[in-house]
Amino acid sequence: MTLAVLASRALSGLHAHAVRVETHLGPGLPSFNVVGLADTEVRESRERVRAAILNSGFEFPPGRITLNLSPADIPKESGRFDLPIALGLLLASGQLAAPVDGGGPELPAPDPSLAGLVLAGELSLTGALVPVAAPLVIALSVAREAPDATLILPAGSAEQAAWVPGLNVLSARSLADVAAHIAGMCQLPNAVPKAWPPPPPAPCLSDVRGQPGARRALEVAAAGGHSLLMIGPPGAGKSMLASRLPGLLPPLLRSQALEAAAVAALAGLPEALMGHPPFRSPHHSASVAALVGGGSRPRPGEISLAHHGVLFLDELPEFSRRTLEALREPLEAGRVVVARALHAAQFPARFQLVAAMNPCPCGWRGHPGRACICTSDQVARYTGKISGPLLDRIDLHVVLPPSDPEWMSHPPGEASGPVQERVMRCRDRQLARQGKSNAGLMGAELDEHCVMDGDAQALMLQAMRRLAGSGRALHRALRVARTIADLDGADVLGAGHVAQAVQYRRPGV
Repeated sequence: MTLAVLASRALSGLHAHAVRVETHLGPGLPSFNVVGLADTEVRESRERVRAAILNSGFEFPPGRITLNLSPADIPKESGRFDLPIALGLLLASGQLAAPVDGGGPELPAPDPSLAGLVLAGELSLTGALVPVAAPLVIALSVAREAPDATLILPAGSAEQAAWVPGLNVLSARSLADVAAHIAGMCQLPNAVPKAWPPPPPAPCLSDVRGQPGARRALEVAAAGGHSLLMIGPPGAGKSMLASRLPGLLPPLLRSQALEAAAVAALAGLPEALMGHPPFRSPHHSASVAALVGGGSRPRPGEISLAHHGVLFLDELPEFSRRTLEALREPLEAGRVVVARALHAAQFPARFQLVAAMNPCPCGWRGHPGRACICTSDQVARYTGKISGPLLDRIDLHVVLPPSDPEWMSHPPGEASGPVQERVMRCRDRQLARQGKSNAGLMGAELDEHCVMDGDAQALMLQAMRRLAGSGRALHRALRVARTIADLDGADVLGAGHVAQAVQYRRPGV
């Protein structure tokens, strides 16, 4: 009776839990049993592993095979366990030179020669290794929890996992190659990181002619990481402005880019690692699960795909109220937890919300050249689809005037480059002072970093009384004023900074 233990990983949200792949080979009638909360894909590995072992020049061991994936309370899915299962069978049957643990009353640890290995890979019937899904999630978890470990992945996955700095990743093409490496007959090559893809060309802010107030609000939003709501008639430039916000944001750090790419991989999207903030613009028919994540096997939604980037919700009142209300907690917490009966998956959702809406259902309310056909009840129902608590969580509210009929004669606006430079200087100032953007200031941090002079205090108190704002609205106005002061290079908030910040609040919010 022999037992082999290898290490692998199981995905749960943006985390890969450590899994012990325990293979027990005992006497008895031939059988192959898989235990440990294994899904259908894992149970189907029995036939793939059998064919791969035979086609790789080894013998499939006879007898009673019991495969345990521990811990048993974590769901295991996909074919990434094929490789450790096959190697466990070869070790337990003595077909490799590496020693094997003997059976005993206590759970054995992996052999010292194998303890530092983490294996993942799906096998084809020929014994070749097939790339696995979300290798970046596995690599990030291993680097965080076991930085001295060696990760063995199929060649197509290893070159992505090698993006993670400081992690030893080996590239394998077949079961025979990995078996020879473990037996000490050859050395698997180190994975060569895939070329870092360049960012796509971003639309330039100079394309927006006119709308100086909205341009200023966009710069403030970018500088402090604030959420933004734009209200204006059709053709005022709301969508055009929103699409240019990513080009004003600082490039992502390597760690942020890796996180964003890992989330995209979990959703099955093509490679999205580019060091540029993501921009997501879901249609207003999106469901709650599409927006915040869900499914029987939880997958990230649009708010997580916009992690470290921008989530643009055009035609905001056309989204269902239930869908919009689901945004309230992630906007505050920066994460979303998708709970299911057996487990819960957590996804990051530190996104910057930009929303756009018309002033009424027909869109022409207040337009000097078009008549509005909406009744007051229709307008109330339209705007009432957005709850006060959600509006309370949006930092900047900007009303855009109708576009000038002679906008083509206006000179091009300031390009994105100079605005991005100001934004980056402002962000550097915030990071040096408090270690994060102004949008993330909370509680005592506001008292410490948002010091106002006497005139600013009086103006803020008067404005909050007039607007009947909540405590959250006061905090958000302070954060915006802090960003405006940072753009001006001021340490203390003045009356001008507070006045501009208060202009971005609507009555009651």
